[in-house]
Amino acid sequence: MFTTTEAPTRYNTEQINWLKHMLRLGENKLLSAGSTNAKTAKNDLKTFILYLAPADQNSKGVNICPAADTCKAPCLFTAGRGAFNSVQAARIARTEFYILHRDEFARTLVNELSKLYTKALNTGAKFAVRLNGTSDLDFIAILKNRTGTDILEMFGTSIDSDRPGLVFYDYTKLIGKVRKYAGTNYTLTFSYQPGNLQECSEALSLGANVAAVFRNQLPAVWAGSPVIDGDLSDIEMLTNKAKILGLKAKGQARKDTSGFVIDPETYTGLSLDPKYWMD
Repeated sequence: MFTTTEAPTRYNTEQINWLKHMLRLGENKLLSAGSTNAKTAKNDLKTFILYLAPADQNSKGVNICPAADTCKAPCLFTAGRGAFNSVQAARIARTEFYILHRDEFARTLVNELSKLYTKALNTGAKFAVRLNGTSDLDFIAILKNRTGTDILEMFGTSIDSDRPGLVFYDYTKLIGKVRKYAGTNYTLTFSYQPGNLQECSEALSLGANVAAVFRNQLPAVWAGSPVIDGDLSDIEMLTNKAKILGLKAKGQARKDTSGFVIDPETYTGLSLDPKYWMD
């Protein structure tokens, strides 16, 4: 097995170094099939996701979720398959590949996207691609800067277009990213956290959806906007605009008390009348 002479740490184990080695050889892929995710498995489009280890969970302490705050503890890194050690190791390995070999990582990712695009053209299909499964990076800009490839221009299409290609979408807590890509083929859903209601309002005004996590039930209306069930599939964010994507708390988020997960009992801005809550 691949070994290293560096002192072992959480981010430098034999398993993680082997997985990173296989990524660099092209034996393992950066993009995972969305069928492994309970929600994206429901998508009408075949979906591919790039999962990294979120926030600063890497050997250099680089925060790959720049606006992460109250969501760190309840992060979806611990939800579903992310709760299994082997899955977390694979995500850490991809992150270490990105942190330590950025140009090579960028070339590898563009190569995978190019092959996926060619498959879409050959089959006349659209594939959905989420490059931030558990991160919040501007991969559109990163790949353009490091490889010269504008993936939106080269590979992108939209959900309502007749053209085959890749439909890029993500969640983000960076309102600047929502502003930057408003009106493009990159569909972004802004994420609520305590203290950013004004930015949520701006995101809605730009036509973006806003994701909010609720403890048990979903309201019919929140922050003055209609709520749709965001857990039905990730495609909901592609076929709706300026809506609240209601998500039910998962993983460690069920125990969150920071305000990131909204409780009907404690959120004073929401009517507690049962008629305002979904079943």
